[in-house]
Amino acid sequence: MRLIRLMGALAALTLAAPALAQSAAPVMASSPDGTVSVAVTIDGDGRAAYAVSRKGTAILAPSKLGFLFTDVVKLDRRIEVTGQELRDFDETWTQPWGEWTTIRNHYREFKVHFRETTAMARVFSVTFRIYNDGVGFRYEFPDQPNMRHTNIAEELTEFAFASDGTAWWKPAFLWNREEYLYNKTALSAVANADTPITIKLADGTHVALHEAALVDYSGMAVARTEGNTLRAALHPGAGEAKVRKHGAWNSPWRTLIIADDAAGIYMSHLMLNLNEPNKLGDVSYIKPGKFAGVWWNMIKGEWSWARGPKHGATNENVKRYIDFAAANGIPHLLVEGWNVGWDGDWFGNGHDMDFAKPTEDFDVKMLVAYAKKKGVRLIGHHETGGAASHYEKQFDKSFKFAADHGYMVVKTGYVTDAGQMEREDADGKKYREWHQGQWMVNHQLRVVQVAARYKIGIDSHEPVKGTGLHRTYPNWVAREGMRGMEYNAWGGKNPPEHEANVVFTRMLEGPMDFTPGILSLKGERDSDILSTIAKQLALYVVIYSPVQMVADTPENYAKYPAPMKFIRDVPTDWSETRVLNGEIGDYVTIVRKQRGAEDWFLGAVGDEEARTVSFKLDFLTPGKKYVAEVYRDGEDADYRTTKRHSIVIEQRAVTSTGEMTLRLAPGGGAAVRFRLVK
Repeated sequence: MRLIRLMGALAALTLAAPALAQSAAPVMASSPDGTVSVAVTIDGDGRAAYAVSRKGTAILAPSKLGFLFTDVVKLDRRIEVTGQELRDFDETWTQPWGEWTTIRNHYREFKVHFRETTAMARVFSVTFRIYNDGVGFRYEFPDQPNMRHTNIAEELTEFAFASDGTAWWKPAFLWNREEYLYNKTALSAVANADTPITIKLADGTHVALHEAALVDYSGMAVARTEGNTLRAALHPGAGEAKVRKHGAWNSPWRTLIIADDAAGIYMSHLMLNLNEPNKLGDVSYIKPGKFAGVWWNMIKGEWSWARGPKHGATNENVKRYIDFAAANGIPHLLVEGWNVGWDGDWFGNGHDMDFAKPTEDFDVKMLVAYAKKKGVRLIGHHETGGAASHYEKQFDKSFKFAADHGYMVVKTGYVTDAGQMEREDADGKKYREWHQGQWMVNHQLRVVQVAARYKIGIDSHEPVKGTGLHRTYPNWVAREGMRGMEYNAWGGKNPPEHEANVVFTRMLEGPMDFTPGILSLKGERDSDILSTIAKQLALYVVIYSPVQMVADTPENYAKYPAPMKFIRDVPTDWSETRVLNGEIGDYVTIVRKQRGAEDWFLGAVGDEEARTVSFKLDFLTPGKKYVAEVYRDGEDADYRTTKRHSIVIEQRAVTSTGEMTLRLAPGGGAAVRFRLVK
């Protein structure tokens, strides 16, 4: 039930137009508790800017607002403020699945109205929603004669940080989409960066810069201009304009989460709250759970997606994986390479893909019936090879096929280089689009909307980045958009600090299909993964997704029955989440409470250094007794040696008044189940 309290409009003012010969007095507003403030100014040239402060300290110095267009004069000066509005909003809403059951949405909305003093006299507003832990703002343009057809070349939105700091960021506009490791540099050394970008300022304040509710617009990266100033850099499209709009329109929210520390950044709900409520109604058909996969052997090169002697998606292999899933209480099984279209050169060339036509050695009716008897459902895979329009032509038949065969989730894929997505218009002309350009943003949402009609969830790979839209479309259950476990199968593996980076950067987007649980710690050609076995367990708690993969092979899991127990036990749906401690790129400890139960699960991961993490157990229910089932690195565990599998599994009696200390080996981690004693 959504409990909504609108506290009403506090003020509505009309301000006199400022003279361009002098700066106008700022208009200002603060968050409900006064912690975060926004000031909007007009300088002597009529340039509009905003500034953000926290606890009286500047976070952003005055930062310009505006647009470049492809066909008309830019919008960035000779602007006046014509009015402002304030209102407070406070609600509590419930997630159908997630890291928290209930979320409070409490903000002060500060809407500032602008008008050009030129002959074009364009008008627009900037709406700021000021939270106690950050700010979201967006441009809002009414329908008007001089902007009926808007062709945006670039945003001029600035983020002029008031001090230098340390930034964690991955590059934008490179060929491998969003799948890059994070750089750690001075803020003043950032180049083209995708968002989220997380920054620790000189005074220790943490800021995460991103966007929310990315709909019918191009994804935003940022580029440093000078000093500590970043400016919006929109992803290109196939044409000259990066964004095309008609009539009235809004931009996505540009977001700043601000906190004392890294843990506070993760605990913010700002991203979800800036998205619209659920538009789909009943989504009870989405039931969080784990899935096994006919997948890892393909990633390692031992099986193939294509037909032939190495084909992985055969009746024999799939039945064996169904048996494994059923024996371990895993409700779903992903099968890749099951459909026609994988033979030959499909990378960036998916025109032969047919998502309703199985290969001759994949008897879908028999396998679905076999799985159903064992309590397992298949997960379909739609790999487009970058042929997005070809996929759209198959939408209805593809999702009807999935629904007819009982799939709860479809995993989509767009494997092609950045800027090489193929779009085909109604006239047959073909264009090349970027994964995060406006057309692909709209395409990805069309996928989700069509899937919802068939009561199917979407797990997007090579996706548009997450911006909180899983609140509005709860069947958008997960996405990739980062270097996941598959990179550990190949050369150039993810380094040990990768996951401690991901938590405070990529995970701010929302659920990630990271595909954890490689207990063998082996990639292609028997190469070593830079992890301990305890860390693989911890990832089930640390990296959140409502559909979490059990990514290794049945043969490998059979070798490690004791650690496998944690994977069987850990759920994927939570009523509460807390970050107990953490530093970006060094370590993090997260604890989550199982939804509908009293048990808590904890995951801690580190980097290449040995370290200990200590925390209070005050998240447990007072007066209750628990057994802590601990899976921790052995004393000799080390990702650099043959002792990567060294693990200690033990039980401890604990209560809410206690504390716990866990040693993390180099490249290591720890996982704990706190089981209520009844």
